[in-house]
Amino acid sequence: MTTVETHMTYSNSYTINQEEVYMTQEDDWDRDLLLDPAWEKQQRKTFTAWCNSHLRKAGTQIDNIEEDFRNGLKLMLLLEVISGERLPKPDKGKMRFHKIANVNKALDFICSKGVKLVSIGAEEIVDGNAKMTLGMIWTIILRFAIQDISVEETSAKEGLLLWCQRKTAPYRNVNVQNFHISWKDGLALCALIHRHRPDLIDYAKLRKDDPIGNLNTAFEVAEKFLDIPKMLDAEDIVNTPKPDEKAIMTYVSCFYHAFAGAEQAETAANRICKVLAVNQENEKLMEEYEKLASELLEWIRRTTPWLENRAAEQTMRAMQQKLEDFRDYRRIHKPPRVQEKCQLEINFNTLQTKLRLSNRPAFMPSEGKMVSDIANAWKGLEQVEKGYEEWLLTEIRRLERLDHLAEKFKQKCSMHESWTGGKEDLLSQKDFESASLMEIRALMRKHEAFESDLAAHQDRVEQIAAIAQELNELDYHDAATVNARCQGICDQWDNLGTLTQKRRDALERVEKLWETIDQLYLEFAKRAAPFNNWMDGAMEDLQDMFIVHSIEEIQSLITAHDQFKATLPEADKERMATMGIHSEILKIAQTYGIKLSGINPYTNLSPQDISTKWDTVKHLVPLRDQMLQEEVARQQANERLRRQFAAQANIIGPWIQTKMEEISHVSVDIAGSLEEQMNSLKQYEQNIINYKSNIDKLEGDHQLSQESLIFDNKHTNYTMEHVRVGWEQLLTTIARTINEVENQILTRDAKGISQEQLNEFRASFNHFDRKRNGMMDPDDFRACLISMGYDLGEVEFARIMTLVDANNTGVVTFQAFIDFMTRETAETDTAEQVMASFKILASDKNYITVDELRRELPPDQAEYCISRMTRYIGADGSTGALDYISFSSALYGESDL
Repeated sequence: MTTVETHMTYSNSYTINQEEVYMTQEDDWDRDLLLDPAWEKQQRKTFTAWCNSHLRKAGTQIDNIEEDFRNGLKLMLLLEVISGERLPKPDKGKMRFHKIANVNKALDFICSKGVKLVSIGAEEIVDGNAKMTLGMIWTIILRFAIQDISVEETSAKEGLLLWCQRKTAPYRNVNVQNFHISWKDGLALCALIHRHRPDLIDYAKLRKDDPIGNLNTAFEVAEKFLDIPKMLDAEDIVNTPKPDEKAIMTYVSCFYHAFAGAEQAETAANRICKVLAVNQENEKLMEEYEKLASELLEWIRRTTPWLENRAAEQTMRAMQQKLEDFRDYRRIHKPPRVQEKCQLEINFNTLQTKLRLSNRPAFMPSEGKMVSDIANAWKGLEQVEKGYEEWLLTEIRRLERLDHLAEKFKQKCSMHESWTGGKEDLLSQKDFESASLMEIRALMRKHEAFESDLAAHQDRVEQIAAIAQELNELDYHDAATVNARCQGICDQWDNLGTLTQKRRDALERVEKLWETIDQLYLEFAKRAAPFNNWMDGAMEDLQDMFIVHSIEEIQSLITAHDQFKATLPEADKERMATMGIHSEILKIAQTYGIKLSGINPYTNLSPQDISTKWDTVKHLVPLRDQMLQEEVARQQANERLRRQFAAQANIIGPWIQTKMEEISHVSVDIAGSLEEQMNSLKQYEQNIINYKSNIDKLEGDHQLSQESLIFDNKHTNYTMEHVRVGWEQLLTTIARTINEVENQILTRDAKGISQEQLNEFRASFNHFDRKRNGMMDPDDFRACLISMGYDLGEVEFARIMTLVDANNTGVVTFQAFIDFMTRETAETDTAEQVMASFKILASDKNYITVDELRRELPPDQAEYCISRMTRYIGADGSTGALDYISFSSALYGESDL
């Protein structure tokens, strides 16, 4: 009665209307089916036995159901017994109208209980109408014996059937689908008894082919031990193709009421199972979070030293390999860790939501494994990563410059050493001591020409020293060899200067002894030497290696080369003039019959040398043109790569920024249900993921640029690093937004919030979200609460702010707003409820035993409780007693009550 009344108070109109419809349908069904004599016989016997099971409490009974209720007295007595209420005083007369009055009082009482009687009048009962009398008794049975049966908010009949199905599910040869043929073999009744009282029936010995024996066994045991009278005949049930449903339901309902106490224990066990299942799932999520966080932090710990290593390589190939390893890290190793980091944040938010919804304490990860710790570690990794990439590019530029300088140093040193070879020996000769006057003069002029040549080479020596110094400043790996060679050249140069001065002094001492000199030889030597130096310099410049990084730089070289080519006609005139001097010498010798030795005493340069070098210069000019044009083509290709990268980056960069701004407003602006919002966000996420091919194409262009040693791009402000960071932030933001909607769905389902309520909450929140960023300031939140009818003082508002802003961030999120609006009305399990459930399983004791836990709970959850419960230390405890009170408190993070 209590359950029925509570249910009717909660939803009175719905329950009464449903029962009226159900009873009306049953009465209509009766008019047809009671024509079957077998069913009428079963109903007579079952209803009579049911009535007597209640009337015997008042010391009476009936023998003929349609006769003994005609005067209405026993009918009123029956209603008083089963309802526990007093009916109006019956009329004592024996006249027909007295009987009708008594029956009407009984019928009025039935109607007062919300039952609608269809086609049943007092006159028909008084006249002994068997059909109407059986229908009336069935209505009473429905109202007072079956209607109060409710399993998982089903109707009475469905609830009773569901209860039977659950109780008999583990038993072989039992399949309860209805209240007629499913009970013919008697095994279902025996299974019900054995489920609750296994000591009364040995179910293993029952046979499906002995239905009468099974039924009689169930009837006898129920009557002897369960105080359920025998209401059916085994032969009638077996021999009837389809036993009467009302008779079976009436009899089975007696078993339900007989085992109501066991049902309470089962309900308590179910509650505990639910609480323990939630706790086990939360513990599993915590363990998964700890494991994932540890693995991610360990990966960051192992990766950071690699990125912090600034040990420079000595060769370009080794540094290129380091750059390739870094690209592999960016393409292969880092993306899965980015996904793990995102998934870790999602798992953490989901776990906290589940803990909050199940009234559990918030999860506090191990020290150093908070989401903020992981974010800081990740931020440090990205900073080191950025520094490592910048260092790599700087080192590659340095090595490229070093290779160029080293090759240039070797070339200049080789040319200088080639020029200085044997010069010290020549300067140390004493040939002037035995020379003739002409020879002395020739030696003097030759020495003067050498001095001119020596002065011309001073610039080359200074260039060699400058290159060596730059190689040292750039930390060239073979600097020792460079320094040794440079020092040798400088020492040799100083020695040449000393020897040159000594020879000049010696020649000047004997110069007065010589009077003649061959002016033409001297003039040739003086003009040939500078021109030869000019050609050496020209050949050196034409063969000089160069490195440029832009069109402008190569154009500058081309301009310089064009200017050089413009000087060639003037140089050719100088060559012709020099060669003319030699021609004049030959002409004079031929004219005056002078026999020439063929050697210019003042220079080692011959006309053939001049012609050969001049031909070499003319040959090198077109080669230089070709090299410059090839470099122009390479720089143009590089420029196309820059423009190609910039064209994509200038589209992708703003696209990512736009999507980030859209996501920041999408959770506020999307209308419809949470599921529709979720679908929309999922589609939004898919659109973003589909855009990944553009990022990959940009990565390919970036790689081509780096492989071409392109390190700057004036056509765009977006670098590949900017795009990568923006893309990762975009993926993380959309995933976090989806997770927030998922948490709102969890909150809605757990708190029982309707879509209309959620829309109302969203509308209120959006109205006061002034900045449209998904968060309210405290003042806006106060205004929102006042608009919803809250009467807020300073103390009350401060209390509410501690609930919605536990971390004192100064803002209120939509999730916190939803939690607050639903927290005080939500139906959540508490530590007290779990204690009460354990107390039922423990038969009202302050402790519970291992056997009781294993009997009432599923095996895995029973063992979970046994492993975590402490030993009960109370004076009333027994051996093996466990403390379920402290265990229940610990589940919710509370101290012992």
